[in-house]
Amino acid sequence: MTETICLDHITVVLHQPRFPENIGAAARAMRNMGMRRLIAVRPENPDPERMLRMATHEAADIINAMECVDDLKQALAEFQYVVGTTARLGGERQRVYTPSNLARHLIPISKENQIAVVFGPEDRGLTNEDVRNCHALVNIPTADFSSLNLAQAVMVMCYELFTAGSDAEPVPAPRMANHYDLDGMYDQLRDVLVNISYINADNPDYWMNKIRRFFNRIHIRAREVKIIRGLCRQINWYGQKCYRDGVAEGRASARVSETGDES
Repeated sequence: MTETICLDHITVVLHQPRFPENIGAAARAMRNMGMRRLIAVRPENPDPERMLRMATHEAADIINAMECVDDLKQALAEFQYVVGTTARLGGERQRVYTPSNLARHLIPISKENQIAVVFGPEDRGLTNEDVRNCHALVNIPTADFSSLNLAQAVMVMCYELFTAGSDAEPVPAPRMANHYDLDGMYDQLRDVLVNISYINADNPDYWMNKIRRFFNRIHIRAREVKIIRGLCRQINWYGQKCYRDGVAEGRASARVSETGDES
């Protein structure tokens, strides 16, 4: 039996889209490929009339139900798996899927997890900071001229997700921790690692990016997040205890030095 993606668990997220026509055309592409949930993060001009004109009446329900939020992290908080689209490669964007490979990768994940596919602004795409919110990156290959319209990029991705199928024996993917829980864990882990001087306080993102990539590969679950956060709390407690004990010992030694009495 051919395994396919659970399209009901796929959400398209447009980060800072500039033109309402592109939002409408993206909704139309989604409707053609069986996806219905659309989130817009700080759209520059969410003019409903111009969006609906491009969406046509068939995709009007997607525009009417579209969620608008002010912050990308807020938009991604509920999702267990986040995919970022990128035209740029290299640097922090080393491991990048093609659309078809990504679609096959998402088949088992989509069964138990909500997935967000994030598209950046038309003029510059996702920033490095935006990319750090993603479990995986996808690049749409082009020839010499790499400048897809936003709605075109949405259509390519939605088509690949819609047509993805695999006859291989499915490997079950667990229900993963959502983005909100992971952000809390990463913030706590960063603070602990800075406090114990494991990572440089002046540039913590360098090592935290490596740690994020590690956890993204192992599909960490909510209960495992709780374990790691508990370890962080215990390390903090022990570090503070050692500091207090050291201060108390130092004060005792100072009193002995002042009085000359060690009894």
